[in-house]
Amino acid sequence: MGIQKDVRRAVKMVKDVVASRKAQRFLADTREPLPRNHFKIAVYFADGPVNMYQMRQWYKPLLTLAETWPVVVLSRTGGGSLKLMEESPLPVAHVRSVRDLEHVIHEQDIRIVFYVNQNPRNFQMMRYGRMWHVFINHGESDKMYMVTNQFKAYDYSLVAGQAALSRLNRVLWDYDFDKRAITIGRPQADHFSGPLPYTPDARQVVLYAPTWEGDRPAAAYGSVATHGVALVTALLKTGEHRVIYRPHPRSGVVDHEYDAANKRIIAAITAANAKDPAAQHIYDTGSELGWQLSAADVAIVDISAMVYDRLAAGKPLMVTRPVNPAALIDTSGYLSDCEWLDAATSSEIAEALDALANNRTAAARLDAWVQHYFGDTSPGTATARLHTAVASLMTEWDRHSAIHDGDGLFDLTESASIDSEA
Repeated sequence: MGIQKDVRRAVKMVKDVVASRKAQRFLADTREPLPRNHFKIAVYFADGPVNMYQMRQWYKPLLTLAETWPVVVLSRTGGGSLKLMEESPLPVAHVRSVRDLEHVIHEQDIRIVFYVNQNPRNFQMMRYGRMWHVFINHGESDKMYMVTNQFKAYDYSLVAGQAALSRLNRVLWDYDFDKRAITIGRPQADHFSGPLPYTPDARQVVLYAPTWEGDRPAAAYGSVATHGVALVTALLKTGEHRVIYRPHPRSGVVDHEYDAANKRIIAAITAANAKDPAAQHIYDTGSELGWQLSAADVAIVDISAMVYDRLAAGKPLMVTRPVNPAALIDTSGYLSDCEWLDAATSSEIAEALDALANNRTAAARLDAWVQHYFGDTSPGTATARLHTAVASLMTEWDRHSAIHDGDGLFDLTESASIDSEA
């Protein structure tokens, strides 16, 4: 089994290298210059296509910002740049080398840089001063990823609400929360809409959105192999449910059995639709995330950002309980009070959903937790808070720029000591 995994990993590495080289050649031939001295905000993305979900959720909120402060995406990998250029509504600059990055920085008026993840290559961008480096993350959750000391590396962090502040306060020593952590709610929730890929009817719509299997036991939150096959199979049989299956893009990249379970679910949905075309079950791999969260009557999710995306929608949900005893669960927040789904009872999901629909106590608990995590979720409120936060940072930039106006400027783009091909 170990040898098979090594062979698959080696084949994947070769394919990735070939694809990357092809992408670099294409991008070198098609690169167009950006308008000079135009962009005020940059979004730095050092990952490839597999992590594009981290960018997609920010497209619409960033577009609203770009109406006031022009935004450009700085993409470091060939595959990531190609995908971004294909789908991003924002301008994209492919900056493969540090020299490319320095060229863009030298020609633009970047005052704020956003980071959606903790890629180690973020530090190649963070060495530039005279701009605010702001961590915006790619979701709100109680995963251990959300309490990393890496938050301290950024000038500021935009966080969802009181739950995030409380979570970070338990682990970050000597951190100025009042200044450096800015609560904005979940601006993505203001865009949870879109055309439905099915015709609504009397069926209860169930969104099942599991995460991937994780790369270590402490992060083994994925439920596809433990819960997923049983619960989807059960729902497909009732004739009273419509399943929207939206697996994590990385599902199966580490565990072959997890990949096989994912494929079984996809095949079961295809077979169910062939048997009953009116069912219109959905296997969802689309880049848009929003309509699923607002359209589903109930959501079943793993411990991941999807829990909190659904919370931001303020609608019923259940969380799968990890089978691996080493999986870390933060029980100080919503997960201490959520509706759990155990693997052993996954096949009884229809009965569990009926009980949840009639549970007024659970509905009241849900409303309280929505407020704790996101504050006021009235339409447009989070977007307004995002714009207020950015306006404040821009004002602070102007203030510091005036203070340091007479300082000598060491231009990193002119420094011969920096490895320009890193």
